Amino acid sequence: MQSKLSDIDLIKQTLAGNQAAYADLVKRHQRFVFTLAMRFTKSRVDAEEVAQDCFIKAYRSLESFKQESKFSTWLYSIVYTTAMTSLRKKRVDTSSIDDEETYIQVVHISSGFDTNNVENKSRSFYLNQAIEQLTADDATIITLFYKGEQSLEEIAQTLGIEANSVKVKLFRARQRLKEKLERNLKHEVKELI
Repeated sequence: MQSKLSDIDLIKQTLAGNQAAYADLVKRHQRFVFTLAMRFTKSRVDAEEVAQDCFIKAYRSLESFKQESKFSTWLYSIVYTTAMTSLRKKRVDTSSIDDEETYIQVVHISSGFDTNNVENKSRSFYLNQAIEQLTADDATIITLFYKGEQSLEEIAQTLGIEANSVKVKLFRARQRLKEKLERNLKHEVKELI
């Protein structure tokens, strides 16, 4: 079955002409690519466009993937550059880059207990809400590290910076995320009282 094959196996099959193998590769990574694009663009429509562009670029450049890093690291670097290019174009095309509509991706972990499920959704909601309030750079590093489960070296490769810089940026992003969570939850507690 295709889905049990590694990314490298799917890439080899794609390069051999098997289009279904690339479709499986897209299915495997599309959710996280979209989430990462959403962190940058803050717009569902723009994130979908960036994600689609990324998979097209990845397909066209698949032969250049040297397997020196994981496929996901290579793909996320394409997401990063594509999203940055998209944002630069948007800044030129529009007078305001503020987007009043904020879409929050909630990843829920299914549970046998309804209370646990509600609690997990609530945690995810507040966490995603706080991440949305971070700068694009902070949100990206937090997303790559925690949701993408990438190492500092892989994030450095994706962003084109040194691993030590990623470590410092991650530390600072965590601090800012903590501040946002404390501020947001403080308001929530006041509303409940």
